[in-house]
Amino acid sequence: MQPPLKNDSRVLVFTLSGLNETVENRYVLLSLTALYYPLIVLCNVTVIFTIICRKKLHEPMYVFICSLCVNGLYGTSGFYPKFMYDLVAHDHVISYAGCLAQIFVIYSSLLCDFSTLTVMAYDRYVAICRPLEYHSVMTSNRVLECILFCWLSPFFCMSLLITLTSRLTLCGSSIEKLYCENWSVVKLSCFSTTVNNVIGFVIIIIYFGHALLVFCSYIYVIRKCRKSIEGRNKFIQTCVPHLLALINVTTAFLFDVMFTRYGPRNVPQSLRNFMALEFILIPPILNPLIYGLNLTTVRQQVMRLIFKKKNGNI
Repeated sequence: MQPPLKNDSRVLVFTLSGLNETVENRYVLLSLTALYYPLIVLCNVTVIFTIICRKKLHEPMYVFICSLCVNGLYGTSGFYPKFMYDLVAHDHVISYAGCLAQIFVIYSSLLCDFSTLTVMAYDRYVAICRPLEYHSVMTSNRVLECILFCWLSPFFCMSLLITLTSRLTLCGSSIEKLYCENWSVVKLSCFSTTVNNVIGFVIIIIYFGHALLVFCSYIYVIRKCRKSIEGRNKFIQTCVPHLLALINVTTAFLFDVMFTRYGPRNVPQSLRNFMALEFILIPPILNPLIYGLNLTTVRQQVMRLIFKKKNGNI
């Protein structure tokens, strides 16, 4: 009697069919992407470098902003290089292992955005509602614990999903997207995917719960801020950008989850592509712009760093 195979799937390569209907515009898309991706890198690296180099920014809020920008670089690296290659390649394919790796990078980055924004909301709550206790609460150890939570919890969740997905026997190899997505691979399974679906929905609910928790905490913060002018100013300067970032990533995640699973099939491919890409296109550029340009302290330090470099070169 032969021992059972660990994976009966014969699928070694997936076909990404998302570009099929827009192939005539591939060089326009390539030109735009070749400009946009370096811009994402530049904006995020500028904020990261400024926060690391300026001691004035070595505070919990700016450390979390730095982590958010690092995550932006990490997540986009899982999509843009492969996407640009596909735009010039004749066949839009990706290996089985490469597909799982892309799923892990893109979606762990998305979940890390939620975790980081949740931690930032906690930091703002302590700063505004318990200002006298702030430095005793947000110690170096507490900040380190928060950073580890931001990164390790998404890694654990995605590792679990990837492990469950890799055990599936697949009966197809075509993915109707521009990149690999866990649900698109799970749908190709020959057998029941109940466990994958349940675990996936639990993770989705947990991270949407993160967003709900942040919104509820800010309702409480707003009530507190009404009592002092200083509190209102602090909320407008630091919390409003955070809320914009949270609304952006939550909306993008909601679009991706709902449209991938329940979206109508008669929607044009170009619209489906945009709906699938919204959380890869907008948050990575919006986050550094919100925090780099809107926050006065960060903006001033960026300008000082730039002018210092120029004067040094002169």
